[in-house]
Amino acid sequence: MARSSLSRLLSAVRRSPYFPPISVLSTRPFSASRNLARKDEKDLAWKDIMEKVRNIGISAHIDSGKTTLTERVLFYTGRIQRIHEVRGRDGVGAKMDSMDLEREKGITIQSAATYCTWKDYQVNIIDTPGHVDFTIEVERALRVLDGAILVLCSVGGVQSQSITVDRQMRRYEVPRLAFINKLDRMGADPWKVLNQARSKLRHHCAAVQVPIGLEEELKGLVDLVQMKAYYFHGSNGEDIVTSDVPADMEEFVKEKQHELIETVSEVDDTLADAFLSDEPISPNDLEMAIRRATISRKFIPFFMGSAFKNKGVQPLLDGVLSYLPCPSEVSNYALDQSANEEKVLLSGSPCGSLVALAFKLEEGRFGQLTYLRIYEGVIRKGDFIININNGKRIKVPRLVRMHSDELEDIQEAHAGQIVAVFGVDCASGDTFTDGSVKYTMTSMNVPEPVMSLAVNPVSKDSGGQFSKALNRFQREDPTFRVGLDAESGETIISGMGELHLDIYVERIRREYKVDATVGKPRVNFRESITQRVEFDYLHKKQSGGQGQYGRVVGYIEPLPMDSPTKVEFENMIIGSVIPSGYIPAIEKGFKEACNSGSLIGHPVEFIRIVLTDGAAHNVDSSELAFKLASIYAFRQCYPNAKPVILEPVMVVELKIPTEFQGTVAGDINKRKGIIVTNDQDGDDTIISVNVPLNNMFGYSTALRSMTQGKGEFTMEYKEHLSVSNDTQAQLVNAFNASKGTVSK
Repeated sequence: MARSSLSRLLSAVRRSPYFPPISVLSTRPFSASRNLARKDEKDLAWKDIMEKVRNIGISAHIDSGKTTLTERVLFYTGRIQRIHEVRGRDGVGAKMDSMDLEREKGITIQSAATYCTWKDYQVNIIDTPGHVDFTIEVERALRVLDGAILVLCSVGGVQSQSITVDRQMRRYEVPRLAFINKLDRMGADPWKVLNQARSKLRHHCAAVQVPIGLEEELKGLVDLVQMKAYYFHGSNGEDIVTSDVPADMEEFVKEKQHELIETVSEVDDTLADAFLSDEPISPNDLEMAIRRATISRKFIPFFMGSAFKNKGVQPLLDGVLSYLPCPSEVSNYALDQSANEEKVLLSGSPCGSLVALAFKLEEGRFGQLTYLRIYEGVIRKGDFIININNGKRIKVPRLVRMHSDELEDIQEAHAGQIVAVFGVDCASGDTFTDGSVKYTMTSMNVPEPVMSLAVNPVSKDSGGQFSKALNRFQREDPTFRVGLDAESGETIISGMGELHLDIYVERIRREYKVDATVGKPRVNFRESITQRVEFDYLHKKQSGGQGQYGRVVGYIEPLPMDSPTKVEFENMIIGSVIPSGYIPAIEKGFKEACNSGSLIGHPVEFIRIVLTDGAAHNVDSSELAFKLASIYAFRQCYPNAKPVILEPVMVVELKIPTEFQGTVAGDINKRKGIIVTNDQDGDDTIISVNVPLNNMFGYSTALRSMTQGKGEFTMEYKEHLSVSNDTQAQLVNAFNASKGTVSK
């Protein structure tokens, strides 16, 4: 009986559609090994493809030649047929400066993406702005790139924005090459720039090239790795002639090659062993050592040339392929939302689950254009993807590759690529997956705005277009903020500087046909406290029916100025004198009160609020009662904490003829500036100063008149610092006067 039941059960199982035939079961080890072999082949094929991808950004101080360099790269790789200059006479402008404003002003305002092919390698390039007001464009580009080119001017050297850009590259741990540009200009000195990089940027670096001649005599370059001389012929330097090192340069070239080997040996053990053993070092050994040291961010190779004169760009492209990492050689981490934000190393393989980061938004002709960096997996047109940040499931209607403002439709894109999608509603910094994982990528650093303007449309009929423009710009640019002045009813826009806000006002006029009146620029002050003060406040109100009752006891104290959190709340109540359900309302009340300090109505920062005791009523206590108690407690104790006003202090770098040094220094003193460094560079003086932003309005006009139009300056935000007592008194009196009250 038992035997016949068993045989019936086996025959039923075999007939089941869920049970594979015996033949399949018996051959499973062989098919599994075959599948494994196929997977290995597929992984190997993907690996070969990934190794031939480079994602790079080109960043530098303003007017160092980034866009000109990108234009040459596009020409030599065959992406464009003719070279156009940034401010060329033909009025066309560089390919990557697609906005009319960029072409008129001769500066890059938005980062622009493109791709090209060089020696069978796909190179995705993002050209970034040099002006500090558009620093967010550099931040988000470096957040998604695997490598970068830092462009330095051979005359200007390491300038203020060069230091900022280098700091951003360090923040995102981006391996980089450096390109000393403009060797054709009078006063070019690449060795001075190299020494500045070592001293100012703390670069462990060495030149991998030596120029043949300088200024008007620039003829070509000597490659210190291959020990060959390159000359660039043809109308656009497209014909490269290779020859031996010039006889008169042999000794100097050998000295520089020895310096290169010695510098790389300090950070690469393999090369160090060969160097110390006096073994012959082949060009391939040196190249591989430079690659290892560059990818591990222990060394920065310095290339040289003149993009404008079409010299040195092709060897720089070769350097990108040889020394910068492919996507699979870079460690990218995601946060697993299903495992308490545990850090997960992404494989970077197209075979994994889709993980993509939306790093830039742009309003295109066909709706919102979302730039994506794909870190893992494959995305296809028509796929459904999940926005992990808001949980929405979205279909990919259109997938494109960018070439400045031109679009090229594609059917799919894999890990390591930078693409764009249309019709996907999301915010900058959102992460997309295929739904199999709940990963989010770490966010980028967004600096706080330092300046504000009151802006209102001239015509009331254009209010809809005006609001539409502001909403769009806020979505595109995280450093552009819009608010409403509660007292005057004016719309307040905030940003990183005068130029930043001027550009947006001009874009509102051009792109949305809305004329706007602009108020006087205003500085984004902050308030803070300097000493600990206790509070004990009872909010009690009875007006028939249920009343309001809430008592809060504790203290406020200052936080350090370098604290990552601006306002900190801590509940230190022991027991349940206040029911736990009311604590969030108390925290909300205190943080709401910090939005407007009593000195000049600006937000209060670097403050810690500690709740130690309180009392509640069984009937009359409510969330509203405790929230109001917190607000009134803060207002009562805040004046006793010796509050101070904080103002944004800027780092200003001036380059002026030495003859005007005294006049300019005197003017800086009047503006309450502190001179940090004062260096001599030929006939010019380079002065670095820390100046309050409030004293810098209209400085460009003042500097021009003081230096007969020969002076120039750059300015970037440094930190918020306390104002002097007399300045604080002036600001408080002006605030009270605007409110119609008198300061005591």
